[in-house]
Amino acid sequence: MGIAPNAYYHFLKDQKAEYIKRKNKIKTEIRRIYHEHKGTPGYRSMRVYLKRKGISLSNLTVHKYMNTELHLFSITRKRKPDYVKGSPHKVFDNKLNQDFTADAINQKWCTDFTYLSLSNGSKRYNCSIIDLHERSLIASITDKHMTSDLAIRTLQKALKAQANIKPGTLILHSDQGRQYTSKDFTEFCKKSGIVQSMSKAGHPYDNAPMERYFNTLKSELIYLHNYHTDEELSIAIEDFAYVQYNHVRPHSYNNYKTPFEARYQE
Repeated sequence: MGIAPNAYYHFLKDQKAEYIKRKNKIKTEIRRIYHEHKGTPGYRSMRVYLKRKGISLSNLTVHKYMNTELHLFSITRKRKPDYVKGSPHKVFDNKLNQDFTADAINQKWCTDFTYLSLSNGSKRYNCSIIDLHERSLIASITDKHMTSDLAIRTLQKALKAQANIKPGTLILHSDQGRQYTSKDFTEFCKKSGIVQSMSKAGHPYDNAPMERYFNTLKSELIYLHNYHTDEELSIAIEDFAYVQYNHVRPHSYNNYKTPFEARYQE
């Protein structure tokens, strides 16, 4: 083709230099995203964050750059301790049976409590509700005591945020904790037209999506900071739940769309 050998090899050298330059730029962006999100993304989530920046790579390539070459790994999650159960007023059958899919919004909700700690060691408790349709966080309240009143207030907050839920169309799934089996809570659900469903005793996988949300909350927020006041803790949790989790963080269940994107933009 009339091309001198030297010109060809210079071309290859320039191509390699351009590849290395682009690779280093991507690795810099990976490092920035990793630290911006406080070390929480795995390589699959990192791929989504990079795609939002206009960088399209395979999972294998992101894994290679992030884990193998940069040695950046997602923070691991701690196991949730068991709660001490009280005497139930009424226990309901498990209507989900680990079927965590929902054809429509506000068809199946899951709820649970988790414990938190302030910097002085005092305990706080968060009650949250998620919609199984796309795993969006519907309501979250943190308080000093894990009571049926906290469960009711969280459910009231969720119902207020969601309009036009017809009586008898919404299933609320929980464990058999005394807060959910209490007379006050069960009567509130009945009055609100909510169908209660409960996990079998000793079967945490019966409420796996709720367990996963709390694992995410703790590993990506709670374990990374010290909280000195109730206000500081509540503000941080609400920002994580309603902003980061619902609007920013990609969720594997939604094919790495955020819960907000899956809920309103399909």
